[in-house]
Amino acid sequence: MTDDRTANLLGALALALTDRLIEETETRAKHGAAAPAALVSIGVAPGEPIDRLARTLALSHSATVRLIDRLAADGLVTRRSLRDGRAVGLHLTRTGATRRRAILEGRRRVLDEALVPLSTKQQDSLTALMESLLGHITSGRQSADHICRLCDEDACPQDSCPVECAVASE
Repeated sequence: MTDDRTANLLGALALALTDRLIEETETRAKHGAAAPAALVSIGVAPGEPIDRLARTLALSHSATVRLIDRLAADGLVTRRSLRDGRAVGLHLTRTGATRRRAILEGRRRVLDEALVPLSTKQQDSLTALMESLLGHITSGRQSADHICRLCDEDACPQDSCPVECAVASE
């Protein structure tokens, strides 16, 4: 059983950071809701089909198609036929890649600001704790993709990502 105060503080911190991240990433994406995560995810896996993106974003197929329609209309995403011709892969345009970088930079700024009061030693301790927590809450591939939908994979490569490691150990 966890301490009530610890759980309460964790919940408050999670919501405060989430609110700031949503505001920052939506502003930089110039789109709301799932658009920032879609741009980041497509940049990580160019050619990804819409159905995989839908699972990553936890959206219905039709909602994901509407989102991609909006992003394509703004010149951020293109669709290209996959080998079998029955499905399309999603790719960022140059403008979409620039917008993706801005989203990741904004995300990094918000998170850096949150960590300012911690010493290097405290940040190292927090990193170890977060690795343990993230590994514990990852319940499979779809969960991993959803958890990391806004992650900067250059800062946390797959071979050292606790979420990816949790999936690999299944």
